[in-house]
Amino acid sequence: MRFYRCALALASLLATCPPALAQKLDPRFFEREVRPLLLENCTGCHSKARAQGGVRLDAALNKATAEKLLAAIRYDAKIKMPPPGRLAAPKINALEAWVKSGATFPLTASPITGGQGASKHWAFQPVTRPKVPTPRNPVLSAEWVRNPIDSFVLDKLETNKLFPAPPAGKRALLRRLTYDLIGLPPTPEEIETFVSDKSPDAYEKAIDRLLASPHYGEKWGRSYLDLVRYAETNSYERDNPKPNAFRFRDYVIRSFNSDKPYDRFIKEQLAGDELEGSGNDGLLATGFYRLGIWDDEPADVEQAVFDGYDDIVTTIGQAFLGLTIDCARCHDHKIDPIPTKDYYQLVSFIRGVNYFKNGGVTDEVALFRSPAEKRSYEKEKARFETERQQTLAHISTLDDDFIKTRDDKLTQKDLEGISYKRYVGSFSTLPDFATLTPESRGTQPGALLDLNPRFTDRSFGLVLEATLHVPEAGEYTLFLDSDDGARLTVGEQTVAERRGSGGEGNERSGKKALPAGDIKLRLEYFESSGTSPMGFRIAWSGPSFPRRPLSTARSISPLGLVAQLALDDPPKSAERTRLAKLADDQAKREPLIDRMLVVTESSPTPAETFVLARGVVAQKGEKVLPGFLSCTGGGQPEKIAPTASSSGRRLALARWIASAKNPLTARVMVNRIWQGHFGRGLVKTPSDFGLQGARPTHPELLDWLATEFVKSGWSMKKLHRLILTSATYRMSSVPPSPVRHGGESAAEERGGTLRGNDDPENELLGRQNPRRLTAEEVRDSILAASGSLNRQVYGPSVYPDIPKEVLAGQSIPGKDWYPERSSARDKCRRSLYIFQKRSLRYPLLESFDAPETDRTTPARLTSVQPMQALSLLNSAFLQEQASALTLRAEREGGATPEALASRLFSLVTQRPATLGERKKLVGLLQNLEKRGMTPARARQTLALACLNLNEFLYLD
Repeated sequence: MRFYRCALALASLLATCPPALAQKLDPRFFEREVRPLLLENCTGCHSKARAQGGVRLDAALNKATAEKLLAAIRYDAKIKMPPPGRLAAPKINALEAWVKSGATFPLTASPITGGQGASKHWAFQPVTRPKVPTPRNPVLSAEWVRNPIDSFVLDKLETNKLFPAPPAGKRALLRRLTYDLIGLPPTPEEIETFVSDKSPDAYEKAIDRLLASPHYGEKWGRSYLDLVRYAETNSYERDNPKPNAFRFRDYVIRSFNSDKPYDRFIKEQLAGDELEGSGNDGLLATGFYRLGIWDDEPADVEQAVFDGYDDIVTTIGQAFLGLTIDCARCHDHKIDPIPTKDYYQLVSFIRGVNYFKNGGVTDEVALFRSPAEKRSYEKEKARFETERQQTLAHISTLDDDFIKTRDDKLTQKDLEGISYKRYVGSFSTLPDFATLTPESRGTQPGALLDLNPRFTDRSFGLVLEATLHVPEAGEYTLFLDSDDGARLTVGEQTVAERRGSGGEGNERSGKKALPAGDIKLRLEYFESSGTSPMGFRIAWSGPSFPRRPLSTARSISPLGLVAQLALDDPPKSAERTRLAKLADDQAKREPLIDRMLVVTESSPTPAETFVLARGVVAQKGEKVLPGFLSCTGGGQPEKIAPTASSSGRRLALARWIASAKNPLTARVMVNRIWQGHFGRGLVKTPSDFGLQGARPTHPELLDWLATEFVKSGWSMKKLHRLILTSATYRMSSVPPSPVRHGGESAAEERGGTLRGNDDPENELLGRQNPRRLTAEEVRDSILAASGSLNRQVYGPSVYPDIPKEVLAGQSIPGKDWYPERSSARDKCRRSLYIFQKRSLRYPLLESFDAPETDRTTPARLTSVQPMQALSLLNSAFLQEQASALTLRAEREGGATPEALASRLFSLVTQRPATLGERKKLVGLLQNLEKRGMTPARARQTLALACLNLNEFLYLD
C-alpha cells in the first residue's frame, strides 16, 4: 500500500509541474547515464507493464512534469522517490541534466524493456577514443595529474565539487602494490629499501620488479581462473577427478607471466587446436571447455549434453563479453536484446565439442616439449604395439586350432539330414519365417548345425532343420546361446529362445521329455548386422551322457568361443584367458610421457543445431547456423575453414570475440583489471554489461582505457602499469580533511570541497578503496610471515592437511579422494596449487570466501563472520604457523620479549611497531605467562594474536 499511495501522490504532483527548459541531449550520455539508472531504480514500478499511480518513466516525459519529478528524487517534496532511499548525488545530477534536456528518449521510441531499441545501449556501441578532458583548475592539475587517467577522474570530481584524497604513504603504497601484483606481502626489508630510495622513479622501478616476478602470473592467473570456473573434479555425487587439469592452470599462469596478448589468449582457449602454429599452448588452452561440471550418470543423456553447452555459452558470455547470454536459452532475454535464436547460433559454434568425456583420444593427448621427445615416444609406443599384436596372434592361433580340431574329435553323430533356408532382410526381432520367401535353400554336410550359409555383409535370417537321434527315452536339456535373435524347437515345442539382439554370453536352456528314436529339430536365427560374423552355440545333454555340441565350432562368436573352450578344454581356456588379459594390459601401456587435458573435435561436420523451445531437446524448432549476437551487429562468419578433424567454427567465434571491433571484449577486460586494483570496476557488475547491469561511473575513461589496451597490442602488463602509475591509484583510502589541505578556504581556492559524505560509495574515485585480503592471500601471507612459504611455481596440485571430520563428510569418503601424498614442503605451497575438489574446499579458504567453482565468479564476496576468527585462532594450521613464526622472530630479532615482539609485529604488518604497540605486545606476553602458560606457549599465542590483527588482514 505504501508504494501505491506514493505513486498516486506522485501522479498528482507531476500534474502541476512547470515546464523545463529543453537543452540539446547527447545521446551517449542518455544511454550511459540515464537509461540504466531508470531501469535500476524506477521502471520496476513505473513502466507500461506496471504504471503505479498512472506514472510511467519508461518513455518520454511531459516537460510540464519534469521539475516536480526532480523534487521527488531530491527528497525536497512530500513525495520522496524512490521509497527505499535517496539516490546518490551523481545519479541525481544525471537525472537533472536529462530533465534540462527535455526528458526525452532520443535513441528509441519503444519502452526501455529490451527489444530492438535496447541495442542502442552504451555497451553495444563501438568503442571510440574520447578526448582527454582538461581539468578546470590548472594549479590542482599540475599538482595531481600524472597521466590521462587522472584527468578523467579529476574532471568528474571537479564536476561534483569534490577533492581527491592525499597520496598514500610509501609503506602503505608498496604493501598495496605488492599484494595487487603478486598476491603476497612485501618483506620488511623490501619496505625499508623502498622507503629509503629517494630517486624519482623508485615507485616505477617497484612496479617493473613486481610485474617481472613469476608470482605476478599466480596472482592474476588465480583471478582469471575464477572466471572460467576452474576446478579439478566433475562435481555431482562422485566428483571424479579431471585428469591433468592442473596443466590448464599452469598455462594460465605462464600466459600472464609472458604478457601474452589478451586477444591471442582468448583465441587459444576457444580454438587453440584450430589455430595454426599454436603448439602445446593451443592444445592446453582448450582445457577451458573441460573445466565445467559434468554429471556422469544423467537421467536424460541428450538433455545433459545441452546443459554442458549451456555451461560453456554462459562462461564465454560472462567471462569474455560481460553478458548473461544464457538467459536466452529458454526464451528471448527478458532484459537484454538477445533473442533465443542468438543463443543457439552460439551453441552451433561449439556443437562439435565433446566437453564431458573422460579419457580417450579427444580428451588427453601427449605433451611433447621437443621433436626428439615426440620421436622417442612414437618409437616406444610402436614397440608396445608390436608386443600386443604378437599376443593377439597367439590368441588367434589358439582359437584357430580349437576350431579346426574340435569338431573332428566328436565321434557321436546326433544330427543328420541338415537343411537350410536363408532370408535377406533387416530384422530387429525374430520374424515369422513361415510368411517369408527364402532367398536360397540347400543342405549342409556333416552332423552339426553350421552358420556357413551366412555369406553376406547384410542383415540376414537363417532356418536350419535336422533330424535329432534320441538314444533313449528320458528328460533332455537343450542349450541355446546366440548373438542376435534365435529360437530352438524340438518336435513342435520351443525349448529356448531369444527374440531380440543381445550378444552371446547369456545362454538360455530348456528341458523336455523325449522318446527314443528320431525327432525333428529346428533352429531359427537372425543377425541384425553382417559387418562382423557373430554366431550361435547349440548343445544338449541326456540321462546317459553329459553336455555335447550340436553346432560347429566355426559358428561360435569370439565371445561364445571363450565359454565353449572353458567347457571343452579347461587348461587351454586358462591359457587363453591369461593371453587375453596380457593383451588388454599391453593395450593400456603407454611410454612414460606427460599428458594434457584438451578438447578437439572428431569430425569436420558437427551435428545440426536447432532452437529448442523452452530449452527442451525434444522440442526442436528452427534450424540455425553459427552466427553472432544481433545486439552487436549480428551476422554470420565470413569464413569458416574446416580441417581434417575439426569444423573450424570455434576459430571463427574466437576471432569475432577477440576482435578490436567487438564493442564488449576490451571494455570487459579493462574493467576487470581496474577492479583488481580498486576493489570495484568502473562498471560495478563486471560480468553484466547489459541493461540490468550497472552503468559505468566513468564511461569516457573506460573507453579511453579500452582503446589504449588495444593500441598496446592487448598487453595486460602495460595496462597494469598505466593504472598503477596514476595518482588515482596512489591515493590514500582516507578521505581528505581541512587539516591535510590547508583548511576550508584553501580547498575552496583549489576548486573542491571536503565533504566526504557527498560520495559515500566512492563512485567518483575521490580516494582509494580499502580491501580485505582474498582467501588465498590470507593463507599465503601466513606462510610468508612464518617463513614456511614454498614459492615454487607450476606443477601438479598439492594436498595440505584437512581435518578427518571434514573428509568424513564426503559422499564417497576415503583416502583415494584426498590422498596423503604431499610432502611437508609441498603442503606449504601457495593456495593456488591446492587440489581444487568441487565438493571439498580447503576449510580456511572457504571461510574467507573462496569462490564456488561450479560457475563463473565475476567478483569475490567479502564477508565478516565467526568462522574466520575461529579458523585464525584454533585451526591446526594456524597453531603450526604461529609456532614457526615465533621461531623465525626469535632467530631474526632476538629472544628478549621486546626484540621478539618487535620482529613479530614487523613480519606480520611490514612496518616497525610504535612504542605504544611494543608495550602492549610485551604486556600481553607477560600476562600470558603470569596466567600459567609456559614461555613457549605464551610466545606462540603472541604470534597468533599478531596474525589476527586487522592490519594483517586488510589493506589501507
